[in-house]
Amino acid sequence: MIQRLLLIIFICICMTGCIKDEKTLDGELMENSYTQISQDEAKRMMKELDDYVIVDVRRKDEYDEGHIPGAVLIPNESINDSRPQELEDLDQVILIYCRSGNHSKQAAQKLSDIGYTKIYEFGGINTWDGEIVKENIEEDSKMKLFINEREVPVSWEDNDSVKEFSKLLPLEINMSMYGGFEQVGHIGQKISSNDVQLTTSYGDIVLYSSDQIVIFYGSNSWAYTKLGHIDLSKEEMSDLLGNSDVNIRLMK
Repeated sequence: MIQRLLLIIFICICMTGCIKDEKTLDGELMENSYTQISQDEAKRMMKELDDYVIVDVRRKDEYDEGHIPGAVLIPNESINDSRPQELEDLDQVILIYCRSGNHSKQAAQKLSDIGYTKIYEFGGINTWDGEIVKENIEEDSKMKLFINEREVPVSWEDNDSVKEFSKLLPLEINMSMYGGFEQVGHIGQKISSNDVQLTTSYGDIVLYSSDQIVIFYGSNSWAYTKLGHIDLSKEEMSDLLGNSDVNIRLMK
């Protein structure tokens, strides 16, 4: 009888511990953690609360293409050990999302580690059925790049070289492999450049010598003007560019 009573007490203690640490919408957040909620719960909070901030942790080009009204852009990659200037109050309610829900979880944990106490992560905008707004997108940011007939996603830089380059479109350029890390092609005329010493990475698109476009599937250090970045993995870039010379087309 005593053993049975002790067992019941032990189970109750375990259950109490679990309930104490469980994260619910209206409960206390665990230290150094965040609360994951559904998008319906996020909508309810946006409707009922007066003081909250919505944080979009995607890239700027993704944010410009469509974001939740009122969302503040704080890319996941920009969050470090210091407080983002857009989030002054450690105790303010923060509703956080990304494209599919992966980076928002990373960002939520990083913000929690900094000391923010009321973080609610609600997944990705690709499943959001509420209102979405778009920013005005410059014409040069709408340039499309095809490599051997495959369209690839590009984040273009906002500089004079890209603006001049976009005025030459449509363009078709035969590229040549060089050095085991890049493909190079002649534009056909010189455009303005602002070369600085860069260490490039896979996916980077640069202007070389004012009249050549270079796309990297590896890395190199030289003086270039950066034009943009292809948003693909290292393996995808190597498959596209690392086997033979390619043809690229640029159009709007």
